[in-house]
Order: sequence, then structure tokens, then C-alpha cells
Amino acid sequence: MRLVVVLPTYNEAAGLADIARALLGLAIPGVDVRLLIVDDDSPDGTGGLADALAARSAGRVAVLHRRGRRGLGSAYIEGFARAIEDGAELIAQMDADLSHDPAVLAAMVSAIADRDVVIGSRYMPGGAVDTSWNRVRKLISRIANRVVVPVLLSLPLTDATSGYRLWRRDALVRIAPATSVRSSGYGFQVEMGFLAHHLGCRIAEVPILFRERGSGRSKMDLWVALAAVRDIVVIRFRQRPALPARGGDARPV
Repeated sequence: MRLVVVLPTYNEAAGLADIARALLGLAIPGVDVRLLIVDDDSPDGTGGLADALAARSAGRVAVLHRRGRRGLGSAYIEGFARAIEDGAELIAQMDADLSHDPAVLAAMVSAIADRDVVIGSRYMPGGAVDTSWNRVRKLISRIANRVVVPVLLSLPLTDATSGYRLWRRDALVRIAPATSVRSSGYGFQVEMGFLAHHLGCRIAEVPILFRERGSGRSKMDLWVALAAVRDIVVIRFRQRPALPARGGDARPV
């Protein structure tokens, strides 16, 4: 079974080799782990480093170069399409800064056996956030997941904004994010979860520890975080009229 990890990058040269090494070093029985780096014309040379990693990977690393900084959501949408085109049966998404532990992919693969998508949750029992994580970001994340998302979207998820996910190919084809998703920033994660739930995808969550990034500079600041909350509010009015009232279930594993 081919699993492609879609990794959007912008100025991630400092840690890219480390996460690539960790991902390609995973030994998950019956799973061929590959990496697709989607780089938004990083001025720090991330794209060139990605090409060098690909050249040494015996076909296990591919690079999708995009002109300009075009946003997280569109990077995932193009990456998903490329992974599906390349024959991936499972598609993972995660941050490029090692805040998401690559080793958790093994548990996510196990959990997806009878699910369509598995989400790594910071807020379910067993999950946690690094104590050094920025307090403002932590507060906004908790408000978004514990107040805004439950009240406005009624999503049965503990961590709707998590960027660590594993999808079955068929679930992404069903959602068709290229035509159905409008959020371009961090609200992309919430909109994808909202669509998955209402289109009947079976969802599981597994606990994760979200670490402070190991290198580079975070793209998430107060204004970006508030924009993500704004996107969640917009999703409520943009998507709900066109979708079924009920969707798939969500459960911890």
C-alpha cells in the first residue's frame, strides 16, 4: 500500500532533511511511505534542498514547485491531487517543522483500517501541547476547538484545526477539495473536516503531542490565527445549506 505524505513548505530549509529522514525511515508493515514536498518558492532555498533530497531518494521523494507564496490550503489541494494521480492509496498531511511526530503515522495507519480519515488530536485524552507553545496561539486554538467549532459547526471532533491527518484516497475523491473547499489558510483544516463529516466519512482521532517547532520561524501569528477563526464562522454559512444534515461518526481509538 502506497502512503504519500504531502508536506507544504515555505522557508523550511533548516529542518527539511530531518523530517524527510524520519519519514523515509519509518517501517510500517505493508506500507510504502513516500514524500511529496510542495514548496511555495521559498527564498531560503527550501526548494533546491527538496530537489537534492529527491535526487538521492530512489524515487521516494517528489517535489512540486509553485511560483509565489500561495497559501497552505491550495498547497494541500495540489498535493492531494498529485498524490492521487501518482497512485497513493493513503495520503497524509503534516507540518514540515517536526511539530508533528512522524512515528505517530504507524498508529494512524492502524486506525484507518475501518475509517476514512484519522486526525491527530491535541485535545483528546492522551493528547497534549508543548508547554513552550506560544500562550496566545494556545488560547486561540482552544477557543476555536472548544467553543467556535462545536457551537457553529457541531463537529464531533476534539481537534478540528489539527493539521496532522491521514486520508483514504476515496475520501479525498469524495470531498473533491479543488472545487468544494474555499478556505485558503488554517481554516482549510476545519473546512475539510466539516465536509468529511457531512459527506459520511468515517472519522477517528488519535492522541498526539504537538511540539514547538524544532527549527525555522512559525507562519502562525495572532492575525493569521484570528483569520482562521473568521474562516470557521464563514464555513457555517457557506457550506451548511448545500450539505446533508448528518455525516460520519468520529471516535477515539
